[in-house]
Amino acid sequence: MNLIAELHAMVEDLAEFAELDVPARELGAGARRLDDERAVAAISRATRLINGAERVRVVLAGVAAERSTRDRGHKGVAQTRGHRTPEALIQSITGVTRAEAAKQVRLGEAMLDDGMAILDATGATGDAGVDVTGIDGISAPVEAPWHDVLRIALLEGRLSSAQHDAILRGLGEPPLPTDPDDTDAGTVTIDGIVRAIGEVREVWRIAAEQLLLAAPGYTTEDLLREARRTRDLIHPEGANERFTKRYEARSYRRWTNRDGQRGATILFEDDGDAWLSSMFDAAMRPRRGGPRFMTDEERAAAKTLADDPRSNEQLEYDLLIATLKAGSLATAEQVFGARQPGVRMIVHKDATTRRDTFGRLLGVGRLEDRGDTLAGPVIDRALCTTGTQLITIDPDGNPLYLGREQRLFSAKQKIALAARDGGCLFPECPMPASYTEAHHIDHYGRDRGKTDIDRGVLLCAFHHLLCHNNGWEITRDGLGDFILHPPPGLGEPITLHSKKPLVLRLTA
Repeated sequence: MNLIAELHAMVEDLAEFAELDVPARELGAGARRLDDERAVAAISRATRLINGAERVRVVLAGVAAERSTRDRGHKGVAQTRGHRTPEALIQSITGVTRAEAAKQVRLGEAMLDDGMAILDATGATGDAGVDVTGIDGISAPVEAPWHDVLRIALLEGRLSSAQHDAILRGLGEPPLPTDPDDTDAGTVTIDGIVRAIGEVREVWRIAAEQLLLAAPGYTTEDLLREARRTRDLIHPEGANERFTKRYEARSYRRWTNRDGQRGATILFEDDGDAWLSSMFDAAMRPRRGGPRFMTDEERAAAKTLADDPRSNEQLEYDLLIATLKAGSLATAEQVFGARQPGVRMIVHKDATTRRDTFGRLLGVGRLEDRGDTLAGPVIDRALCTTGTQLITIDPDGNPLYLGREQRLFSAKQKIALAARDGGCLFPECPMPASYTEAHHIDHYGRDRGKTDIDRGVLLCAFHHLLCHNNGWEITRDGLGDFILHPPPGLGEPITLHSKKPLVLRLTA
């Protein structure tokens, strides 16, 4: 079906909701007449229509940018209408922010990019569909760009513009090879460069394909974070470079506003940010939906925090100042309560052995909470200063079997669950592993469920109660996928996916 016909069909689908077919000023009253199920269905259909129209607008933004290049001078599409840039033109037409207009232009240009340029021997580039001939007479056919799969998915409506932008920005451009393997007495040939570029871009293409498949299970923010993690995993040398830049940019700057109140701006490096986040999480967990299973003393402290009249921001400020004042003289329990803060890193054992020519660790790891990638230097320092715990898992990530002798999952099992699930397993739930509880998918009492890793999942307190009180069920056939079953009438079963970083599969 052609795109305009597809849009017509989407409008007709939305027109089935007669309650919405009213004068614009009466839309709110009409929408209130929809029952819950029809309101959700109307949101879904309206979203499909918006995304379909957005495809048209994005591509046209790309066309406007293409016709507003610097070499056209004042005859460009944007310039003849009084705008310096195509972004300014799009912003004036659409009324969106400057950042959103820039994103639309960037995506539009990507939508029109159906070929890949390859460097020739003089540094010039070949256009799509043209062969590039090097100094040794070798011709190299120009391939489609590595992100072409994303372009097609967006045009076909399988990916929203925001999702496309998240994957494209998160992965970034593949690096140019610095050490092609096809050399002759130190001379780099065009054939070696082309092959090396092709191999790197193929890895990026596979990464884009796998992120495309995973996109429905992520929010846009998490998809961007996942794309960045994937980039670090497939190019650990770049992860080290990016870490070094962030480390060198770390800073603390104080300033005074016009009322004389002092403030500060902090730019964190990875390790410092992880520690501060852990510190705040440890103290604020009762307010943010942390685990419910605790001692009476912990429960009383949690209630005190929940009832505290201060805002979260004020509590975090007071915690930071108290920590700075206490320094090394206070115990962790005095400052943080029951949960002592700490940063737990998850690293594949083999990732701790590979180093570059400067001796820097090339492997990357991730934080147990939120899964942010950590570059080799951070891992190396942790290996020197803290202990390690080895988790041995099978291909499905199931290390321990405790049967029914133990009612609750052990601390080591929860570490393994955190490594496997990466946080609350419920779709699009952002709760990190430290905010979750271990749930028996075979209920301990009702189903005589076993306290085994392969029959347990991590859920936040809200979703844990949802499964016990509202009829949601999670099943698993052997060691297959975990399947979430909504109550009757609320949708089809959903395959649950781990929140840990994707594992790139280099085979088709």
